[in-house]
Amino acid sequence: MEPQSAYPAVCWHQVIDSTNNYAKTNIQCLDNMSVVAAVHQTAGRGQGSHHWVSRPGENLTFSLVLKFGKGGVSELKASEAVRITHFFTVALCCFLAEEEVEARIKWPNDIWVGDRKICGILVENTFESGLVSSSIIGIGLNLNQKEFDPSLPNPVSLGQLTGKEYNPAGTLDRLYGMFLSHASLLDTEKGREELESEFSRRMFVLEKPLQDELRDSIERYEATR
Repeated sequence: MEPQSAYPAVCWHQVIDSTNNYAKTNIQCLDNMSVVAAVHQTAGRGQGSHHWVSRPGENLTFSLVLKFGKGGVSELKASEAVRITHFFTVALCCFLAEEEVEARIKWPNDIWVGDRKICGILVENTFESGLVSSSIIGIGLNLNQKEFDPSLPNPVSLGQLTGKEYNPAGTLDRLYGMFLSHASLLDTEKGREELESEFSRRMFVLEKPLQDELRDSIERYEATR
């Protein structure tokens, strides 16, 4: 039985290959700010050809759909698509701050706590006539998992950091409320400036030797799959 959400726009699936794939296939049927969530994601995707691996039922794996223009978020130029990243990364950091976890944003859109990765994100935008028409934001948030594959370079979960056990459906509802409040900031220039400022305050770029080391670790892990 799928978990239930207090929000009609949040739809849970027991098993799905990839929430991003599902959202792309069904984009015409999904409203702005819809969420596709999975208890078990069998073919989760990361950046490029990488995979996102998550123990079923222990973490959050979901995709958020943004639509722009009539009936959606205010029109956004393709050249300003980075503002989408500002929106969801800041919302995620604010959610973690409610749990007294100080997070930072590793460029372009991973969420780290200290030197450990708590959240991976895959963004897939579509464009039309120089504007963003839709964005599918795939998010994997490590929630309750305590043991990870030792070949993964630097994972951590919220439960490890706080010592708490989280209800995935209830936690997603809380996070969705945070997304709703931050999405409204995309509708005004002042709001967009606020998001950009907060993003800049939290964002860091990994130095090249460390970035290369991390990439090599991920490639070694991918080779074992």
